[in-house]
Amino acid sequence: MKRFFWLIIGSLLFAAAPVMAQDHVEVGVFADYTRMTQSPTKNLVGLGGRAAIALRPSVQLEAEMAYDFKRSFASTFTNGTSTELVNTQFRTLHALFGPKLQTGSGPFRLYVTGKTGFVNFSTSNQGATAGFTSALGGVTTGATRFAVYPGAGVEAFSRYIGLRAEIGDEIYFDHGSRNNVRVTFGPQIRF
Repeated sequence: MKRFFWLIIGSLLFAAAPVMAQDHVEVGVFADYTRMTQSPTKNLVGLGGRAAIALRPSVQLEAEMAYDFKRSFASTFTNGTSTELVNTQFRTLHALFGPKLQTGSGPFRLYVTGKTGFVNFSTSNQGATAGFTSALGGVTTGATRFAVYPGAGVEAFSRYIGLRAEIGDEIYFDHGSRNNVRVTFGPQIRF
């Protein structure tokens, strides 16, 4: 993890010189929708933010983070002699970093992105009998998993303010790959 951190810091320092010359930065907020394939709650919604620096007119280096609000669902635990119904709360935190390749420099742009990072799962099953396990597999007590995110989208700018819509496949790894549809939409500011 330390090597990954220093790689990110080195990349940002290396990218600082071209950014100073171009004076091109984008920041934005977005609504986040994630459809989890392994979760009983399935649909998670939240808010996030992102920042990007231009390395070239068609290439940006981007970082984003999103928090999906807690969802509650009922789980059943059976120990052989009794059955207990417990309320479980589940939430996710996404943090991704990587390049964004975009077309042209006009008011409408298409782009593709490929990011890596992590997804953090947090579960709370207060009052559950010892030995409780949920339908989430290896993330029953909360875990952080490596994630890969290929995505594509469209941006529409009017001078410095714009809107951005993106769809992708957030893949995290927990005893194999877990594919999850992720959609974001929100305003961007370019300066």
